[in-house]
Amino acid sequence: MSINDQQTEAVKASNEKTCFIKTYGCQMNVYDSQRMEEALAAAGYRPVAAAEDADMVILNTCHIREKAAEKVYSELGRLKPLKQQNKDMVIGVAGCVAQAEGAEIIARAPVVDMVFGPQTFQQLPAMLDEIDDRRARGDKPKLVRTDFPAAEKFEALQAIARKPITRSPSAFVTVQEGCDKFCTFCVVPYTRGEEVSRARADIIAEARALVADGVSEITLLGQNVNAWEHEGIRLDGLLTQLGEIEGLARLRFTTSHPRDMDAALIAAHGENEKLMPYLHLPVQSGSDAILKAMNRKHSAADYIELTRKFRAARPDLALSSDFIVGFPGETDADFAATMALVEEVNYAQAFSFKYSPRPGTPAADAADQVDEAVKAARLARLQGLLNAQQVAFNNAQKGRVLPVLFDKPSKSGDQMSGRSPYLQPVHVPFEVLGGRDATALRGRILPVEITGAHANSLSGVLAI
Repeated sequence: MSINDQQTEAVKASNEKTCFIKTYGCQMNVYDSQRMEEALAAAGYRPVAAAEDADMVILNTCHIREKAAEKVYSELGRLKPLKQQNKDMVIGVAGCVAQAEGAEIIARAPVVDMVFGPQTFQQLPAMLDEIDDRRARGDKPKLVRTDFPAAEKFEALQAIARKPITRSPSAFVTVQEGCDKFCTFCVVPYTRGEEVSRARADIIAEARALVADGVSEITLLGQNVNAWEHEGIRLDGLLTQLGEIEGLARLRFTTSHPRDMDAALIAAHGENEKLMPYLHLPVQSGSDAILKAMNRKHSAADYIELTRKFRAARPDLALSSDFIVGFPGETDADFAATMALVEEVNYAQAFSFKYSPRPGTPAADAADQVDEAVKAARLARLQGLLNAQQVAFNNAQKGRVLPVLFDKPSKSGDQMSGRSPYLQPVHVPFEVLGGRDATALRGRILPVEITGAHANSLSGVLAI
């Protein structure tokens, strides 16, 4: 490095700022937060582990869970003393709550300097420059960016330098944004916009770069990922092309909508060796009346037939799903239909929640809201059945030899952890590694004989 380069680096170091990003919600928010961190790195910000140590704090929010906005305002209240101590601190609210609330966030929490939606984080460096300019003029640096330039966001992703992968051999790649389905309980069409597909060449280029950095498993992300289509190619074709990348061993995708499943994507599960035998396919309810009220545009029978087709294509396929209990108008008979569907399909894993109104959605204004105590009782029954199915599925793995992608030491520090093809955490004790360097296992896919099954994980020994 020349003297001038050394001086430049020294200046950069002296001017370096720090950032802290707190992420709420879905995997797409995790992906967006990583891209924000990389965009900020290009603007001279270094990530830190706590808000107390940051010059900039971003709350990347999710509007899916109950009382999402209230949780954000509570967190902003905790940040207020930090802003009082450091007047130059920049506080931003990003993501779906930012999209839904907009300028109301700044009105309710003046500590916030900028509000930006999930489609606009690529404008982050420019927003910071604008804040600096406003402060230099003595103006208040209050910015709101809540438009829907998804195509612009996808283009910007190509310009953001990905950090070398140092923590995990698995990575997410966003391929699709938004949703056109307008389920009556969901805010996604209002916070993420209409369905937009990312260009195929850009997805493949990002995947190649990740593999070059040590990634061997990629999960494609989208609010409605199986609606992806570009240049006449649908998701099955994209998966085929990604499967041709040397060094990429595993492919997954989430989240899917039953209405956009086609024969080619079903067939891909039996033909594409890199596509894992695990599918997350939300159904939400087993009652046709409730599915109609939700505007799901499929029946329980349609969904069950779809699962049969997938299992015919890939007999070892494991399914997971999402369920909403206590949707407006749900009767005991409707709930019984959901329980019957769960019995019929048999899930390896599932996520279930009590219905909670989302402002601005049609279901929020429905007159026949279900009593909270009834919701709680139904949820307990449903989760009891789902948990029993998950335990049974895990127990069925005992004695099998599964290929495990090793990732990192477990939290306890005495085991090496990885993931099975079915996304189950698998733990191998250091003491049974036979003298092997545990850290050398990271990123390798090795056979593990499953010797123990637990509620949420498996344990075993290397079968080599």
